[in-house]
Amino acid sequence: MSVSSTSERAEAFEIDEVLRELQLRRQDPYPLYARMRREHPVYRSSQGVWYLTRYADVAAAVFNPALSSGGERMVRAMEAQGGAAARLSRLTRRGDQTMFNSDPPDHTRLRKLAIMAFTTRRVHGLRPRIEAVTDELLDAAVAAGPTMDLIEALAFPLPITVICELLGVPYADRGHIRTWSRQSLDGILNPEAAELAEQGLEAFKAYLRDLIRRRRGKPGDDLISGLIAAQESGDRLSDEELTATCGLLLVSGHETTANLIGNGMLALLRHPDELRRLRDDPRLIRSAVEEVLRYDSPAQAVSRVVVGEVEIGGARLRDGQRVFPLLGAANRDPERFSGPDRLDIGRADNRHLSFGSGPHFCLGAPLARLQGEIAIGALVRRLPRLRLDTDVAEWLPHPLLRGLATLPVAY
Repeated sequence: MSVSSTSERAEAFEIDEVLRELQLRRQDPYPLYARMRREHPVYRSSQGVWYLTRYADVAAAVFNPALSSGGERMVRAMEAQGGAAARLSRLTRRGDQTMFNSDPPDHTRLRKLAIMAFTTRRVHGLRPRIEAVTDELLDAAVAAGPTMDLIEALAFPLPITVICELLGVPYADRGHIRTWSRQSLDGILNPEAAELAEQGLEAFKAYLRDLIRRRRGKPGDDLISGLIAAQESGDRLSDEELTATCGLLLVSGHETTANLIGNGMLALLRHPDELRRLRDDPRLIRSAVEEVLRYDSPAQAVSRVVVGEVEIGGARLRDGQRVFPLLGAANRDPERFSGPDRLDIGRADNRHLSFGSGPHFCLGAPLARLQGEIAIGALVRRLPRLRLDTDVAEWLPHPLLRGLATLPVAY
C-alpha cells in the first residue's frame, strides 16, 4: 500500500511515509487511520517500521512480551534503520533507563518504587489543591479580559504546578522544566532538533542531579525525598535510575495532562450539543473525560521492538524491527466502538487505550483523569458562554504525541 502520493517527499525527509503523512495531517489524522485499517491494518512502511491500527492488534501488542520497550534494543533497531532514525538513536542512548524504556524485571522494580506517588489515597488527597490551583488560574485569566489562550492560562500551568509540587520541584523552575521537556520531545523525530534536544536533556539531568543532592541534605514530604529514602533503605535504584525516574515523572506528569485538557475542551467546543449536555448534567464529567481521551488521545502511539519473531494480524514481524501500535487509530476502530467518530460523553463500555494497557499502563493515569475532571468541569461551570476564538487549531508538530500549541477562546 502507498499511504499517499507524498511518499517520495518523505524519503527526502528521511522519515517514513506514515510519520510524514501524520505530520501533514495533524489537523485531523483520523481519516488516514481509517484508510490504513481498511486497506493494510498491519502496515510495513518504506523504512521497515510496522504500524498497527486495529483495536484488537494494538491491545494484544502492548501485552505481548515479544514486543520490547527496552532502551538498548530500541537504539539498535534505530541504528539498523539508518538515516534520521540512526542519528536520533543518539538521543535515545543519552537517556538513562526508566520504567518507560525497560522490560521486566527492571521495569517491575522501577515501577514499584515510583507507584507510591500515585496510590488512590494519595491522588484523591490532591483534589483540594488541584481545585484551588484551577480556581486561581481561572480567576487570573478572567480578570485579564474576555479572551484567553486556554493552553497558557490553564492546560499547561495546572499539571506542571501539580507535578512539581508532588515531586518537590521549586515553583520558579517550571519554565526550565517546560523548555527542557519540549526540546527533548521535539528531538525525538526531528533530526534538525536533535542536537538542541541533547543539550536540553543534559541540562535537565544536571538540574535533577543537583536537586536530588539538595534533597539528600534536606529531605521533605515530596516524592523525590521518598525515592531517595527508598534507595537508601536498600532498594536497587542507582543514582542514574533515580535521576531518570524523576525526569520521566516530571515530563510525562504534565505533557499528557495538558494535552488531555486542551484536546478535550477543543472537542467539546466543536460539539456544542455535547458541551450543553455536560453543562446540564455535571455528573457526566467522569464519562466525558473518558470520551475525550478516546476521541482525541494525547498519546497517539507507543513504540516497541520485536524480540525473536511474532505474528500479528497475519503478518510475520522479525527480530529487531520497530513497531508502532497506534493508540489513536485503535480508539476509533468501528469493530470495537459504535460510531467511533462521534463524540458521545455518555458512551458506555468505553475501554479506550489512551493510557496504554498491560505492564506499561500509564502510572499517572489516575492523577491525569482527576485533573481533567476538575479543569474541564470548572471551565464548563464557570464560563457558560465559552466559545472558540479561532477557525483553525494550532497543533504541536509531533505526529505521535497529540496536543495543541494554542487554544484561543472567548467567554
